[in-house]
Amino acid sequence: MAEHQISKTFPVKPKHKPKPRTPKQTSESKYWSSFKTKQIPDLISSISSLTFSPTAPHSFAAAHSASLTLYNPLKQFSPTATISAFRDVVSSASFRCDGLLVAAADLSGLVQVFDVKTRNPLRKLKSHTRPARFVKFPAADKLHLVSGGDDAIVKYWDVAGETPICDLLGHKDYVRCGDCSPVSTDMFVTGSYDHTVKLWDVRVRDSGSVMEVNHGKPVEDVIFLPSGGLIATSGGDSVKIWDLMAGGKMVYSMESHNKTVTSICVAKIGKDSGEEAQQYRILSVALDGYMKVFDYAKMKVTHSMRFPAPLMSVGFSPDCMTRVIGTSNGMIYAGRRKYKEDAGGGADEELDRPLSKYEKREKRLKALGDAGGLGPVMEEPRIQVLRPSNFRYFHRGQGEKPSERDYVVMRPKKVKLAEHDKLLKKFRHKDALVSVLRSKNPENVVAVMEELVARNKMLKCVLNLDSEELELLLKFLQKHLTVPSYSRLLMGLTEKVLEMRTEDIKASDALKGHIRNLKRSVEEEIRIQQSLQEMQGIISPLLRITGRR
Repeated sequence: MAEHQISKTFPVKPKHKPKPRTPKQTSESKYWSSFKTKQIPDLISSISSLTFSPTAPHSFAAAHSASLTLYNPLKQFSPTATISAFRDVVSSASFRCDGLLVAAADLSGLVQVFDVKTRNPLRKLKSHTRPARFVKFPAADKLHLVSGGDDAIVKYWDVAGETPICDLLGHKDYVRCGDCSPVSTDMFVTGSYDHTVKLWDVRVRDSGSVMEVNHGKPVEDVIFLPSGGLIATSGGDSVKIWDLMAGGKMVYSMESHNKTVTSICVAKIGKDSGEEAQQYRILSVALDGYMKVFDYAKMKVTHSMRFPAPLMSVGFSPDCMTRVIGTSNGMIYAGRRKYKEDAGGGADEELDRPLSKYEKREKRLKALGDAGGLGPVMEEPRIQVLRPSNFRYFHRGQGEKPSERDYVVMRPKKVKLAEHDKLLKKFRHKDALVSVLRSKNPENVVAVMEELVARNKMLKCVLNLDSEELELLLKFLQKHLTVPSYSRLLMGLTEKVLEMRTEDIKASDALKGHIRNLKRSVEEEIRIQQSLQEMQGIISPLLRITGRR
């Protein structure tokens, strides 16, 4: 004998749900959104350069006006030092590989090397005849640095002797940016307003540049990617990636900005697990106020952020914890990842998170034990783990959390049915429709209508409605007919209602009034659609012209 099977009943739900306007956040978008942004105001002018120290705690230097300010990200981005020994506006800065020295160039053409701790100028490199625009220490070289300026000359310096080892000629316009190779201390690239990016090797000084690529527009920034075989250049509204190993072949051009891209840098995703863990991205900022995150492995933009001012510079810390963005109005947007503890070594300073009562107690006990040589404090007794061999194991309460090895038996939840769901379960279709119309919930009404259409009972229900019930239906149609998510179903239903109940409508003044209101709603919607089409006709040619530019 076949067993009797109990059918499950579920409440009806609308099939045509409006799609969300904002796309679902990806795991990478959540990662970049996890940087808690803090504004650093009251700087004098635009932030022309942001650079991080390669050593912990990875302080960063911000160049603004005739000053260079150092900030500590572990102390709520408080300024730790300000260097003001400049004659003109500071244009660029760079830390040495050990983080003990910082070099800075200004618009007077002077390049200076400072001690980070004492802020004293150790070397003054004078050779540029026009404003110096960039300065860079090689990745693992403590004795040399590279600089370039508006005199179109790239200089390779002996820092100890304060003399240029060689002048590299080849650019025909201002040299505005440069970067050193992460795999070789003898190679670096420079970008110029003559639209070219040149690769230099100081071991072959007399032959000029080793390689040259044409960006097509004045180059604002250039960086080496971590492999050392690829470079990224920014200029105009595009960021281009070039393969040096393939003779300077362009790999991809990212054109998602609307205005000039002013700065780019390499960022590493510091997640411990996941598909994006330990991968590199290119961060680009532009005068349109947007910061874009570009995945150059998949060749697509994975995240975008909008800021209220034109952006001039961007930096990302080597420990993947801090992101800083400089604007044209002297504001720095410093973002710090929401993380339990900073990776600063012995500081162990908590970041923007209140301590729990257990952590506070442990901290007080530790301080009490360390103070005055009182010796170690006794540890708290460990809670005994209950095992099946213990009698109390079988008398645990409902608040006991299951362990990893336990098999959790879930109690089935009772489905709560609304009145219209109960009527549909009893096949009382007309009563279900009237009940849901009186509830004044449009989603439930549309859901019931879709269910009746699926059961081929909708038209029969419309025929059996009396005058009051038909009035309820016409009120609903008048109010929700023009809603985009419901219009596909309700427009067809309205035609059928007018066709099947014409005589009843003519005989009732109240129903005639609802039909007049329904007609006004339809006419108003038609006028709105015509206005939108006219606006679309005006905007479309402008968008085409903008796209060509």
